[in-house]
Amino acid sequence: MRISEAKFVGSSPTVAMKPSRKLPEFAFIGRSNVGKSSLINMLCGNSKLAKTSSTPGKTKLINHFLINDSWYIVDLPGYGFAKISKKEREGLRLMINDYILNSEEMTLLFVLIDSRHDLQKIDQEFINGLGENGIPFAIIFTKGDKMGPNALKAQIEKNKQILSEQWEELPPMFASSAETGAGKEEILDYIEQYI
Repeated sequence: MRISEAKFVGSSPTVAMKPSRKLPEFAFIGRSNVGKSSLINMLCGNSKLAKTSSTPGKTKLINHFLINDSWYIVDLPGYGFAKISKKEREGLRLMINDYILNSEEMTLLFVLIDSRHDLQKIDQEFINGLGENGIPFAIIFTKGDKMGPNALKAQIEKNKQILSEQWEELPPMFASSAETGAGKEEILDYIEQYI
């Protein structure tokens, strides 16, 4: 699949306030500074679409991008929240849960994991929560260009082992790089199967 048009169509704090046009939604989430905005921009071929920042935790609302006038990419706030107050953190947690559990159009959730690191406890807890609620998801390992191919493969295998301790069947997984464009075709082709 090729993305020929991608445009920002709105930010909302709740599912009830998201864009009224009902289309399939493919949501992206991960810990702060996992490279979510960069990945979305890479998939869409537009470096200015989702706002990237060197400061983690810039996404504070649910952002919808209309793709090819037929489906949405949804940019969710990170779950490993950056340095914010306890009240703000709880507000973001409720916003994320509201969207994931209540958006009828959400077709698939992509959970982003930094490929350089072991799965952290917060990642495992979040992924296990998706399983408990029957949320369809796939994992994208980001920043794949930051290490050699053998080291990348070994780290992904290590993370698969960590997940295997909790999961009998592993979700689909992709390795990506916003810098090189690696993983773009595989991720878009996977999305296309659902549209």
